[in-house]
Amino acid sequence: MAEDIRQDKKANFSALTEHNNNGVTKISGLASNKTGASKKLVIKNFKDRPKLADNYTEDTWLKLRDAVGAIQNSTSIKYNLEELYQAVENLCSYKVSPTLYKQLRQVCEDHVQAQIHQFREYPLHCSLDSLSFLKRMNRCWQDHCRQTIMIRSIFLFLDRTYVLQNSLLPSIWDTGLELFRNHIVSDGAVQKRTVDGILEQIERERNGETVDRSLLRSLLGMLSDLQVYKESFEERFLMETNRLYAAEGQRLMQERDVPEYLHHVARRLEEENDRVISYLDQSTQKPLISNVEKQLLGEHMTAILQKGLSILLDGNRVMELALLYQLFSKVKGGLPTLLQHWRDYIKSFGGEIVGTPEKDKDMVQDLLDFKDKMDNVAQGCFNRNESFINAMKEAFEAFINNRPNKPAELIAKYVDCKLRAGNKEATEEEMERILDKIMIIFRFIHGKDVFEAFYKKDLAKRLLVGKSASVDAEKSMLSKLKHECGAAFTSKLEGMFKDMELSKDVMIHYCNIHLPPGNHRLTHTPQYH
Repeated sequence: MAEDIRQDKKANFSALTEHNNNGVTKISGLASNKTGASKKLVIKNFKDRPKLADNYTEDTWLKLRDAVGAIQNSTSIKYNLEELYQAVENLCSYKVSPTLYKQLRQVCEDHVQAQIHQFREYPLHCSLDSLSFLKRMNRCWQDHCRQTIMIRSIFLFLDRTYVLQNSLLPSIWDTGLELFRNHIVSDGAVQKRTVDGILEQIERERNGETVDRSLLRSLLGMLSDLQVYKESFEERFLMETNRLYAAEGQRLMQERDVPEYLHHVARRLEEENDRVISYLDQSTQKPLISNVEKQLLGEHMTAILQKGLSILLDGNRVMELALLYQLFSKVKGGLPTLLQHWRDYIKSFGGEIVGTPEKDKDMVQDLLDFKDKMDNVAQGCFNRNESFINAMKEAFEAFINNRPNKPAELIAKYVDCKLRAGNKEATEEEMERILDKIMIIFRFIHGKDVFEAFYKKDLAKRLLVGKSASVDAEKSMLSKLKHECGAAFTSKLEGMFKDMELSKDVMIHYCNIHLPPGNHRLTHTPQYH
C-alpha cells in the first residue's frame, strides 16, 4: 500500500514538469502557482556531436576543389555558393582547418605556376609587340585578382577563424598576392619585359603620343600591391627621367629663348604631376619632380639669368618674371642666385642713367620711372619678398652715389621745376604723389647738403619773385624734408617763409598808411599762384 502511494506521488510530480529541447527541466505552471514554491532548473549534458562519415572530408574537399577549378578556368560552378560556404564551415568545425588551408594553397599555387608559361613563350625579341605583352600581363593580373576574391568568398569562414587565429599564416588574399609575385612577377625575364614596356609607354607619352593610361595605372598598381614597385620600376624610371631631361635641357637652352624655355619647364612639371595623379604611385612624386627641376632648372640657373633676365626686365615681361621667380623658388639655391642677378641688373641699368652726362636733363624722371618699374616687379612678380626689396634699395643707393653731388643737384632742380608757378600738369593729389616719389630717391643720395644748397637757392627765387605754384605744396615739401632729415636741416628754409610773411605784413601796413584810399593796391595778403 505504501509503495502504491509513493508511485502515485512520483507520477503526479512528473506531470508538473516540462522538458525542453536543450535538456533543461523546469517546474510546470501549476506547481509554480503554489505559494512559496521555488523554480528548479536541472542542467543535462549536451548530446555527443555526431561523427563525420569516413569519406565526408574527402568528398567535401573534392567538391570544393572542383569549385575552385571552375573559378580559375572561368567556367560555371556546379554547386550553390551557400552550400560550398557551409561545407567549409563544417570542415572547420571538425578541426580540418590546417589540412584545408594547405590543400587550398597548393591548388592555387599549381594554377599560378601554370600561368607563367604564356609569358615565357612570348616573343621577347619582338619590340613592336610590347604593348600586347603588357595587355596580356594586365589581363592575367585582373583575372587572378577576380578569382582570388571569389575563392575567398567561399573559404571566408576558414579565413576568419583558423587563419585569423594564426598570425604567421597569410590571409587568402595575401596568399594570392604572394603566389603571383613569386611565380609571375619575380621571374627575371617577365619582370624586365613588363617594366621595359611600361617605361616605353611613358616615354612615348612624354614625346606627345597618346597612351593607354588605365593600362599603366593597373600595371603599376599591380607592382605596388606586390611590393616590388620601388626596386623593379621606380629606380629605373627615375634614371630614365634624369637621362631624358638632362639631354632636353641642354638642347633647348641652345634652341629657345628664355621666356619660351620657362614656359616649357612649367609645362613639363605640370605633365609630370599629372602622371603621378593618373598612374604613378604617390611616393614617386617628390623624387620625380625634384629630378625634373634639377635637370631643367638647377643645371641651367646661371645660363638662364645671364641670357634672359635683362630681356625680361627691359621688356617688363611681368608674366615671365613671375614664372621665373616661381620656378627658381623650387630649386635649391635658386632664389639667392636670382637675387644676385637682380641686384646686378639694377646697378648696371641705374648706373647708366646716372653716369651718362648726356642724359642729365632726364635723369631724375628716368630714376623715378625705373624705381616704379622695379617696385612693380618686386611687388607683383617676386611675391613682395623682403630680400629682393632690400637688395633693390641697396642697389639704388650704390649706383646713385657713383657720381657724387650731381644727382643731388638735379633732384633739387627737378623739385624746383615741379613747384614753380606755371606748372599746371598736376593736381594737388598728383603733386603730393610726385613729392613722395622724389623723397624716395632723395633718401638714397649721400650728398644731402648739396641738395640743401640748391634747394634753398631755388626756393628763395620762387618766394622773392612770387613764382611758387602753391604755398601748400611748398610747406608739404618742407614737412617731408624735416621728417626725413630733422629740424636742423629745414630751419633756415622755414626762416625764409617767416621772413616772407613778415615782409608781406609790413608792405600791407605801409600801403594802408601812405597811399591815398583810392589807390590801395595791397589790401590783402598776396597769394602765390
